Amino acid sequence: MPFSISGKTAIVTGGANGIGLAIGRHFVDQGANVMFADIDEARLEKELGDKVDGPNIRYFAGDLREHLTQANLLSATIDAFDQVDILVNGSRQVVASDPLSPNDDGVEMLLQQNLLTSLRMSQLVAKRMIKQAEGIETACAGTIVNLSSIAARRTHPDLLAYSVSSAALDQMTRSLAVALAPRRIRVNAVAFGSVMSASLKDTLKTNRSYRSDIEEHTPLGRIASPTELAEAVQYLSCDSAGFMTGQIMTVDGGRTLLDPVAAPAH
Repeated sequence: MPFSISGKTAIVTGGANGIGLAIGRHFVDQGANVMFADIDEARLEKELGDKVDGPNIRYFAGDLREHLTQANLLSATIDAFDQVDILVNGSRQVVASDPLSPNDDGVEMLLQQNLLTSLRMSQLVAKRMIKQAEGIETACAGTIVNLSSIAARRTHPDLLAYSVSSAALDQMTRSLAVALAPRRIRVNAVAFGSVMSASLKDTLKTNRSYRSDIEEHTPLGRIASPTELAEAVQYLSCDSAGFMTGQIMTVDGGRTLLDPVAAPAH
């Protein structure tokens, strides 16, 4: 199969709900071994508890902003599956921020959550990928896929912190791609528009007109399903994308093709 990830082992952070959960489940369906990681242990148990007895599903709960938690996640993955081939950095937050308030800590919070957590996980897992590949002739030692957003290229007053962290994540992707290319590790990102994530579902419950606003400013006229994003992540993770690194793949239904003033950023 040209886009196969069967037999590969993936860590998916943010794996308890929404997009991360959809990516992890899709990878399992495609024959990969998946470690679902999230801070929300109760949600992990609810979504995956009756499936962890299977051969290719495990989950890990902890605060991935902590270095020790990250190390324990990697150790748990190696104990369960012996190796790690794919890292999907899907642990992310979207919060409103006040661009004119010096007391608003949104930028610091989202840089920690959306950028630094992904950076530290990438550094840690890359070292393991390098070690695994020693003495082995292979075109690719591993792949890292970051979940970004078109907010990196769009502006909205209430999304200053999210836009800054997304733009920083894109540049981190490019920088790591260059740094890790000699080690045969590919690093890419998916920048998405409106996907029916847990956070967007919550927003639509309290603001029903927001759906029509999104659809109006998306050329394809709809909100993407998490599965569509998962399939894009699968492509970047498979051997068929073996010559792609440092790329920010845009999955937004064409929204970034429109006038940035007219199109909402989230």
